[in-house]
Amino acid sequence: MRDQARLMGYAAVRLLQALPLILGVVCINFLLVQLAPGDPVTALVGDFPAPPEYVAAVRAEYGLDEPLYEQLLLYLRSLLQGDLGYSFAHRESVASLIGARIGPTLLLVITAMGVAAIAGVLLGVLASVRQGSTLDSGIQFVSLAGYAIPVFWLGQILVIFLSLRLGWFPTGGMGSIRNPGEGFARVTEVATYLVLPAFALSCRYIALNMRITRTSMLETLRKDFVVAARARGMSERAVVTRHGLRNALLPVVTVIGYNLGFALSGSVLIETVFNWPGLGSLLFEAVTDRDYPVLLGVLLVITLGVVVANLVTDLVYAVLDPRIRY
Repeated sequence: MRDQARLMGYAAVRLLQALPLILGVVCINFLLVQLAPGDPVTALVGDFPAPPEYVAAVRAEYGLDEPLYEQLLLYLRSLLQGDLGYSFAHRESVASLIGARIGPTLLLVITAMGVAAIAGVLLGVLASVRQGSTLDSGIQFVSLAGYAIPVFWLGQILVIFLSLRLGWFPTGGMGSIRNPGEGFARVTEVATYLVLPAFALSCRYIALNMRITRTSMLETLRKDFVVAARARGMSERAVVTRHGLRNALLPVVTVIGYNLGFALSGSVLIETVFNWPGLGSLLFEAVTDRDYPVLLGVLLVITLGVVVANLVTDLVYAVLDPRIRY
């Protein structure tokens, strides 16, 4: 009970420390979006010539004629009331747009990062126990290539070869538009459409997790307590799993949690390449249409996702290493 209370107290402190950070990021995002080239009134009135009186009326209706600091205060007050604003281009609330798109993005990111965590750790352990071998060199070469290849280029290559030429996977989307499946058939259909974007998004993180795991394992396996465990006659599998991997996971967990926020924001390119109906494609549409409320709403969600990912990482770190709680 005492350990649970300490863990809850640690989580509360970390959450309170994150609140000023969220406020600062929200203000910076608002200022950057407002100072960016372009005019959101274009999305409201269209590209055709409009009378100046009509443009002025539209600008006044949405509060775009107010000074910048007043717009910021109005935006912060709306956020405190749970109002993310109204989309200029889609003509509906930002909250409803994000609510419809956040599910596919979470499915893509969680799947990709789950694959990256499992595959990266397994490859890193395998490379560390076979240090200097051909297998170790091959894994390091593949990981270096996976880390260096741009995700948008890899996604296009996967579409060209595995979708267009071989026909193994769909080219994009999240399901069939003409004949959508139901029940288990729908799950299978979505999984088929998920394979290529999840793989393309996970490749870089598989490589990174592998290299961190390998380095941490090599350092841990040279520790005195590992040498002592081997001297006591413990099997090599037990030494690697119980002593090596358990103590080598701390930096790996940190990297995985740190990159979860990057994957959430980096899914924009993958969702655009594969036409995945998530927050990334919504963000791309908002930038193209100069839809500032949607742009700010998506950036806010990404900010909250990064903060939550870091908080969960800190909690997992505290569970694995009790010294953090004290």
